[in-house]
Amino acid sequence: MPQQRPPARLSAPVQRRGPGRRSRGRWAAGVLSFAVLATSCGGWAVLNGVGSSLDRVDAIGGGPDRPADDGASTFLVVGTDEREGIPESTLKDVLHAGGESCHCTDTMMVVQLSADRGRATVVSVPRDSYVDIPAHQDLATGKQVAASKGKINAAYGMGGAPLAVRTVEQNTGLRIDHYVEVDFLAFVSTVDALGGVEVCTPKPLKDDYSGLDLPAGTSRLDGAGALRYVRARHVDGSSDLGRMHRQQKFLAQLLHRATAGNALLDPAKLTGVLDTVLHSVKVDKGLGNAELLEFAGRLKDLSASNADFATVPLAQVDHQVAGWGSTVLWDEKGAAALFEAVRAGRPLTVAGAGAPASTAPPSAPPVAGTVPPGEVRVQVLNGAGVQGLGFRVDAELRKAGFATTGTPSNAPGGTSAARTVIRYDPRWDESVKTLAAALPDAELESVPGLGSTFQVVAGSEYRSPAGGASPSRAASATPAAAASAPAVAGAESGTEIGCPG
Repeated sequence: MPQQRPPARLSAPVQRRGPGRRSRGRWAAGVLSFAVLATSCGGWAVLNGVGSSLDRVDAIGGGPDRPADDGASTFLVVGTDEREGIPESTLKDVLHAGGESCHCTDTMMVVQLSADRGRATVVSVPRDSYVDIPAHQDLATGKQVAASKGKINAAYGMGGAPLAVRTVEQNTGLRIDHYVEVDFLAFVSTVDALGGVEVCTPKPLKDDYSGLDLPAGTSRLDGAGALRYVRARHVDGSSDLGRMHRQQKFLAQLLHRATAGNALLDPAKLTGVLDTVLHSVKVDKGLGNAELLEFAGRLKDLSASNADFATVPLAQVDHQVAGWGSTVLWDEKGAAALFEAVRAGRPLTVAGAGAPASTAPPSAPPVAGTVPPGEVRVQVLNGAGVQGLGFRVDAELRKAGFATTGTPSNAPGGTSAARTVIRYDPRWDESVKTLAAALPDAELESVPGLGSTFQVVAGSEYRSPAGGASPSRAASATPAAAASAPAVAGAESGTEIGCPG
């Protein structure tokens, strides 16, 4: 299979400058620890031995205004973008993490383990989300600051981990039980300790900023290559939204890698992985050895097939705010539905709800052109203002075989369209035939210079892809089938977003 080109290696452990100064980085090392701890009882003994050496932070506060305890274990996993103590040559040549760091959270995920231990839910929170930030004491000045609005990733810089947790709790209504802050060098080392992780893509991915250069197909990435994959923001026009979807895909593959076969049955390998992870993260003070062991027990049967992934639904992706610049606004109804489902412990996908998974391949749309759907890249835009329409269209086109971005957004210039429009670059006139055959009621609009990614602007009269479910078939569904319908638009299971086979 295609292989990512070997990057420069970390020839020796990076020495961090100054006592207690640690660079924090990516979400994946912390989440990786979740997968690793569940793989073997032998890991429990290792964990019990090194748990006392974890770097801890007072992140979880009290107070009567906190959300109620729902019985699940909910983690806030953050990655910060500080580079203190990492040699410039390593940043530039190995990690491709140039530029200035910010004292903020670069990535934020809410990871919940259900009370019955049978399911995990991962919700990605866009770092530029424009949200309410609670009153707090400013870290830099020590002065009290009134409640205000701002980007969610700035809360960490304003008031540290406690304010980041409070901000997430206030805006989601979810009670955060534990906090994990991670280091991207640990991510590199841990992926290497696992022997690499496979990722797949229907088209080549290239990002000169992160150093990602990935061929189409399935590739096994080592730690440095995996870091480039989860950091890439300039692969296409989806920016951070596309990056979050790739992070979710990587996590699904990582769960598969850590829990399938005998990847971690070797006690020496398991010990090395645990030692790397647990010495490279910050956790809240309440996550003691007993809690870590209970946590490992909860993860014992977890796999990608019983993990649901979602991103907070968005209403606007370029909301300009004085002093903050470009921000993103949550779709209030969609976000409320998502967080209510998580809070209630409901599965977010059909597979998670216990409905039997279909073994039949997805219905292929009639192909008028010569280009298969998997080679047709599609960005979905909601042009009707109908709640959840963008996510629905993206999901249906993906099930029909098209390579959707997974990050639908509202169409610019208004949301009152009735007819669905396919916008395409005339240089891709053969590929557009495949998409037009799947959406025969759509109007075609030639847009020279648009590039290889097609845009489907969904109108209020949108109809499902040819060969998919029709409204009449959906209306005749049995009550049991209706009860197992996806609880949240846009949510996906780990098997849906992972690599086939």
